[in-house]
Amino acid sequence: MRVLVRCCWGPLPGGGCAGRRQSPQWRSLVGLSGSSGGEDGRGARVREKPPWRVLFFGTDQFARETLRALHAARENKGEELIENLEVVTVPSPSPKRLPVKQYAVQSQLPVYEWPDVGSGEYDVGVVASFGRLLSEALILKFPYGVLNVHPSCLPRWRGPAPIIHTVLHGDTVAGVTIMQIRPKRFDVGPILKQETVPVPPKSTTKDLEAVLSRLGANMLISVLKNLPESLNNGRQQPAEGVTHAPKISAATSCIKWEEQTSEQIFRLHRAIGNIIPLQTLWVNSTIKLLDLVEVNSSVLTDPKLTGQAVIPGSVIYHKQSQILLVCCKDGWIGVRSVMLKKTLTATDFYNGYLHPWYQKNSQAQPSQCRFQTLRLPLKKKQKKKIVAVQ
Repeated sequence: MRVLVRCCWGPLPGGGCAGRRQSPQWRSLVGLSGSSGGEDGRGARVREKPPWRVLFFGTDQFARETLRALHAARENKGEELIENLEVVTVPSPSPKRLPVKQYAVQSQLPVYEWPDVGSGEYDVGVVASFGRLLSEALILKFPYGVLNVHPSCLPRWRGPAPIIHTVLHGDTVAGVTIMQIRPKRFDVGPILKQETVPVPPKSTTKDLEAVLSRLGANMLISVLKNLPESLNNGRQQPAEGVTHAPKISAATSCIKWEEQTSEQIFRLHRAIGNIIPLQTLWVNSTIKLLDLVEVNSSVLTDPKLTGQAVIPGSVIYHKQSQILLVCCKDGWIGVRSVMLKKTLTATDFYNGYLHPWYQKNSQAQPSQCRFQTLRLPLKKKQKKKIVAVQ
């Protein structure tokens, strides 16, 4: 994929660069052509040490933390790490959906909207949760290339939604990789720095994002302090252990009661519940499950459960704990609140929907009172509808 960008960078100043020639190793590592050495490909000398001029590409909350760290480094005049900092983000109808843009504007940083990448002079680019491929021509404009702050232990979870898939698949270890951007493919460049952290039990995507965003920001600053050395010591990603983290669509939120275990449903809720609530079907109406809880063992021994024939999807209201009990492949999950036209507690749903259903169908068995898997229509527009990307 190539994008048209303005070729507006002027020659870099030669001050502070006399003497040694820069090592060309980083370009060969990322598979780029073009001149290296002591010049940047346009005949201009390359800076060999900080302060750096940085162009940052990002969008979301994870990227905002990286931008915050870069901005703090620029404001710290005693450290002399960042001389200039400018920002590129993506078009959006709602500024609230772009934490990076909000932070940049509040901090009075220059902001450009992709594919406009500004007309300044930069030493290095930094990408975090940007979601756009950068062309080789664009990458080559940066004497030190473009760094990516990726929230996974590459090559595990390459792609746009690594934190979601870390939670969704129950990984016990997560991490951040500082890598070098490569053209044409996401997340395949050489690793400059990688650190791991344990994933606390029952962590949500939001919880883990907060931990990894701080870790990634600190790691990036560490790399920038020794940028030429970090680039020359970069290592290729191993060929083994590659997994992919594709974007999450609305269809992912549809619970498959007959196929998914209680653990899988809880993981799904922790992974995407704050982005898009889990969905199911109740008497031809879509219902969203807002607050899921584990079912206490004492509830599971209630004769109301043990003495009835149920199937996956069966819904029973448990009055003592005031939750809906829903049967899945291997057991039960609890639901405290739902959305059906409006937000309802489990008690509200029982009084307004479950109880009237039983009154109307007095001879029905509990197995007939059930949630069913929601099948979203495969319209052309919905095929492309993406609701979650990191």
